[in-house]
Amino acid sequence: MANARMAMSLRNGLAISKPKSTSNVLAIGTDLIRNVLFILFLLRWTRKSILQLRGRGLFGTLKDLYLSLRRFSYAIFLRAPGVRSRVQHQVSEAIVNLEKKLVPQGPGISRYLTLPKEGWTEQQVKAELETLCEMKHTRWEDGRVSGAVYHGGNELVKQQLDAFERFMVANPIHPDVFPGVRKMEAEVVAMVLDLFKAPPGAAGVTTSGGTESILMACLSARQKAYAERGVTEPEMIIPETAHAAFHKAAYYFNIKLHIVSCPSPSYAVSIRAVSRLINSNTILLVGSAPNFPHGIIDDITALSRLALRRRIPLHVDCCLGSFLMPFLSRAGFPSQPFDFTVKGVTSISCDTHKYGFAPKGNSTVLYRTAALRTFQYFISPDWSGGVYGSTSIAGSRPGALIASCWASLMSVGESGYISACHSIVGAARRLEAAIRENPSLKDDLQVMGKPLVSVVAFTSVTLNIYDIADSMSAKGWHLNALQNPPAMHVAVTMPIVKVVDQLIDDLVAVVEDEKERERVRVVEGKGKKGEARGDSAALYGVAGSLPDKSVVVQLAGGFLDTLYKA
Repeated sequence: MANARMAMSLRNGLAISKPKSTSNVLAIGTDLIRNVLFILFLLRWTRKSILQLRGRGLFGTLKDLYLSLRRFSYAIFLRAPGVRSRVQHQVSEAIVNLEKKLVPQGPGISRYLTLPKEGWTEQQVKAELETLCEMKHTRWEDGRVSGAVYHGGNELVKQQLDAFERFMVANPIHPDVFPGVRKMEAEVVAMVLDLFKAPPGAAGVTTSGGTESILMACLSARQKAYAERGVTEPEMIIPETAHAAFHKAAYYFNIKLHIVSCPSPSYAVSIRAVSRLINSNTILLVGSAPNFPHGIIDDITALSRLALRRRIPLHVDCCLGSFLMPFLSRAGFPSQPFDFTVKGVTSISCDTHKYGFAPKGNSTVLYRTAALRTFQYFISPDWSGGVYGSTSIAGSRPGALIASCWASLMSVGESGYISACHSIVGAARRLEAAIRENPSLKDDLQVMGKPLVSVVAFTSVTLNIYDIADSMSAKGWHLNALQNPPAMHVAVTMPIVKVVDQLIDDLVAVVEDEKERERVRVVEGKGKKGEARGDSAALYGVAGSLPDKSVVVQLAGGFLDTLYKA
């Protein structure tokens, strides 16, 4: 009995102590998990801090912190009750004024907001199309527009229209139904690959434009880094002058963007700064040939050395350079290495709808290997509608545009593109020489860097460059205003070639007028560089002065909304 009682006592003791033991284990486990998570959190942010300091340096990091605090403080200020209502009123007023300029109003303006009860006759449709065509606009036909319209001549347009009509209903997603389109698309890619001296085994696709080409190159790099290195927090390093499509790719594909300065006097990307920013999460380096803002070619050879040493893909954005860059030397102009002969270059974007003179909606993205191209593919093997695959963002695509592109390349040919390069780049050099040498221009305008292709950008330290842009607009020119730093540029096209001398004469007249206004201000004791007056000055002056860009974003959003005001 005693043994039985002792055994029962022991059992009772064990039964009482068991919950305490379990509770202690759970408490220790919880503390351990909490400590591990805290250590991981510390390690993560310590690593991020080290990479930040390594990439930006101490002063650069402090500057970034100051700018962030400044933006945050200004954003809070804009939310203050009195300030917020006033800002919203001014933004709304600006958007209303924008609508008045862009949306036709007044007597004689017809609006079609519903389908007609009965279909129009052919004559009615043609008459309305003629009315729409003749709406008041900047005369690109007379060479008054910088870039925008890359026209190859009326004879080429006729051939493009014929190709378009023949393949009006074609859709390359159905290669068995439209074999001719499949053949032409493959040949367009092959011709552009050859133009950029691609090695055997290189590949590419056509896209709807330069933005989609850049998006696909970034997507390919991201997917490659994930598949081969397990990168889940991708980062991309781009020059500050790289096209905005890289910012869009970062936004769409959740890629952290490192933006590198392009300091004067070269305005090319700082190779040293790029090198410092490379880390284990870097998926892509980027260079432009040339960039859109200033027409400067980045040092692709130096970027290539970095890419090879760190085993990172290098993309060259040649959308603007397109069919000029490959022909510069043969047209008698200096050039720089930029294509697949530079060993570190893994992908190139090239717009056939710019200086290839194809209709808008045509571009290409090229890869050093076919394997790189597969990283941009989308394939759904188990969709109920069948196995689905596409090479780029779009599924259905207009075969008529591909046919028109093919017709353009075949019609112009090498000799035609060399001749066009000679004319376009020659006109750009004439404009550059006038700004550098003309007595009325050289003291007040400064060419930015050493442009080698079709874009000539210039700024001023004595005059308000945005007033010059607006005064040129008043004379019927549509030129490009730039920011960071304030500047403007001309992207020479074939229509501009014919009127470049008139452009120079008008620029001289505008600068003389602006100098006279400044002289009057000085005489009146108001100081130099008076307050800017025109639309460009208003927009970019505000954009440059605001630490927080939310107001500019609202204005830009209002502009985009206005595009769909019927």
